[in-house]
Amino acid sequence: MPTAPTASSSPRGGGAVERCVGDPAAFVRDHWATAPLLRRGAGPDGFDDLLSLDGVDRFLSTMPRTPAFRLVKDGKPLPPASYTRPGTMGSQPLTDLADAGKVYDHFHAGATIVLQGLHRWWPPLRAFGRDLELFLTHPVQVNAYLTPPASRGLGVHHDTHDVFVLQAHGRKLWQVWDAAVPFPLPHQRKLPPGAETPAGPPLVDAELAPGDCLYVPRGFRHAARTAETASLHLTVGISTRNWNEVLREVVELATEEAWFREGLPVGFAGDPAALARSLAERVAELRRFLDKVDLDRVAEGAARRFWAGRAPLLRGQLHQLLALDELDDDAVVRRRPGAVCRLRVAGDRLTLLLGDRELAMPARLAPAVRALLADGGKRVGDLAGLLDAPSRLVLVRRLVREGLLEGTPKPADGA
Repeated sequence: MPTAPTASSSPRGGGAVERCVGDPAAFVRDHWATAPLLRRGAGPDGFDDLLSLDGVDRFLSTMPRTPAFRLVKDGKPLPPASYTRPGTMGSQPLTDLADAGKVYDHFHAGATIVLQGLHRWWPPLRAFGRDLELFLTHPVQVNAYLTPPASRGLGVHHDTHDVFVLQAHGRKLWQVWDAAVPFPLPHQRKLPPGAETPAGPPLVDAELAPGDCLYVPRGFRHAARTAETASLHLTVGISTRNWNEVLREVVELATEEAWFREGLPVGFAGDPAALARSLAERVAELRRFLDKVDLDRVAEGAARRFWAGRAPLLRGQLHQLLALDELDDDAVVRRRPGAVCRLRVAGDRLTLLLGDRELAMPARLAPAVRALLADGGKRVGDLAGLLDAPSRLVLVRRLVREGLLEGTPKPADGA
């Protein structure tokens, strides 16, 4: 039975998932990985704050490069040469610049425009995706699909990851059936023979309007098409890490044992019965080994790899760096939205895991760091009971420089 992350295992997060599904606990209990969910009005004003039609238009006008975008028609990708052009950047020749005129010609002829990896470079979706990650503790990726009227991007298919579909503009008809391949492996992208035509009524048969959200678990067959209007929707893919991966790591530890690396006996292929007897002995040895594995260490390593992949979101960091010397006791700082920080105290050492970087500090700084990470802003001078003036300024400036904290604007005189 899947369980929701707790405050002790996940730092913040939840606003984005609430926007998608309403009650996060009910979603995890009743739908996560097991059943689709349609939520009307998840974004009462649509999802223009995440990506609008104007945003897509502005992006294409900047001549982006593939693979940041691609075109698909009737379920098949169009050759990039049919909608790109050559150019130069400095003295470097390029061959994959978007030709906006050709892109729009294809769109007018029924092709879907796909913007890829938006969680990496579109600021609103970087923040939205990070908030989802902090709650789910699974990696998130975001693509956008702009489909012309009376068109179908892909036929009946299933994904190897869970998805949230956020309808941003226009309307799109969605149908979702049960799972063709329960919990598919990453390579199981093709449906089994006969599964392309689902039997029975769909679990979801609905037209999504701006602001609606549809959750589709991995493996569930689905299809979508537009009717009279064009459609822009966001697909938030969740690359769920599964037990297979973690258990493989446990077994992999046995490869350090000498008996695990011994070669099979001479003539093993001629006597399968003798090989089976020897195999039983080795399996018994493996069981004894697994009983001694430090599972806490394996679990900590799996968690650490997730957090280490969440690099700081540094929008506005240039202004923060230029204002570092202005930070004083009257300055108010707060935890940067989406920032990851895992604290570990061992002896006289405090370790902070900040996504893709790690800081080591004296353990005596732990109370001050925890105070700075608390909800809401913190006035630097309020750390006076924990640190002297020079020490608290050094600490705050270092954490701002690392992207964990950000300074907030000082109120105007007389405010």
